[in-house]
Amino acid sequence: MDGTVSKSPTILITRLSHIGDCVLTLPMLDRVKQIYPNSKIVWAVESPTQQLLSLVPEIDHIVKVSKNWMTNWRHWRSLRKELLSHRIDISIDPQGISKSSALARISGAKTRLGLKGRWGRELSMWLNNQLVETNSLHIVDRSVELIDGLDDARQTEFQRSGFEFKLPVCPDSQSQIDQWLAENRKRSLETDGFVLINPGGSWASKRWEVDRFGELAAEINVEFGLPSVVVWAGDEERQMATQIVANSCGTAVMACPTTLRELAALAKRANFFVGGDTGPMHIATAVGTPCVGLYGTTRPEESGAYGDQHQAIQKWYQAGSCRERRSAANDAMRDISVSDVVDSCRLLKKKMNTIQSAIDKVA
Repeated sequence: MDGTVSKSPTILITRLSHIGDCVLTLPMLDRVKQIYPNSKIVWAVESPTQQLLSLVPEIDHIVKVSKNWMTNWRHWRSLRKELLSHRIDISIDPQGISKSSALARISGAKTRLGLKGRWGRELSMWLNNQLVETNSLHIVDRSVELIDGLDDARQTEFQRSGFEFKLPVCPDSQSQIDQWLAENRKRSLETDGFVLINPGGSWASKRWEVDRFGELAAEINVEFGLPSVVVWAGDEERQMATQIVANSCGTAVMACPTTLRELAALAKRANFFVGGDTGPMHIATAVGTPCVGLYGTTRPEESGAYGDQHQAIQKWYQAGSCRERRSAANDAMRDISVSDVVDSCRLLKKKMNTIQSAIDKVA
């Protein structure tokens, strides 16, 4: 980037998907604002993640992108027109694939920041023109490190600590969730708290066994005196949630249908979260809820719940290409036992108590 670029640039973020990855990219905005406090942020994203991103105060405009935009000439032209209208100065491509970098290319941005090496995939290293080879493993750290490829970043002190997700909870969604919790008085969800369980996963290889979640809910109730709320989205996950509730010895309830905003509000009210490497876990992380994450075909050091307050369980890593891991059986997940998860819940609870004691001492 040359010196003619305004110190109040319009910056395009092309993290299109998935829900969890978009959430994990949010702390990157802190670094952007360190360098360009007066910048305008435009974020291009696929549905339905705009429900969450539209709550983030640092994002000025959202461009909604269809999954097949590159093969839809009409949508391609419409997107190009919309992007050009924003007069983009800099594009940042933390996703590193063809469709995210192609959006950067048609936006008109002269500086197109992208990933080099392992994380720069498909055509992204040809369509982006300022490439950064990051050393960090985790998506959060990797995305923040990417920003330091900007020329102006070298003139701005790098404050790595203190980056936050800054994902607000929608007040209307919180009111709806609070009302639902209040209606479950028999479970005392509103007053005594609960554990949020998510059995779903975008890949079948990321999913733990449904019957084990039911057994886990019963064990959590015995160990911590807390009921469980099982979240779901779509017919398949609804069936999974129904089985978990049926196998929980009466200790779990099925959550009401939720939008992403309502899911964030429900996660905010939970004592802690248990589930696989999915969007709901990262939403829970972003609203400050401690998580116990279960990992098989993904690595917690790359895409796990971000922060020291969480617990990760991985017996072994089910390796392979992205396509191979996506279509694999959930062998590594099945090797995680109920007792493994209960043990991690105990460690998480101990960690939470230690943090709370430290807060109480300061207060």
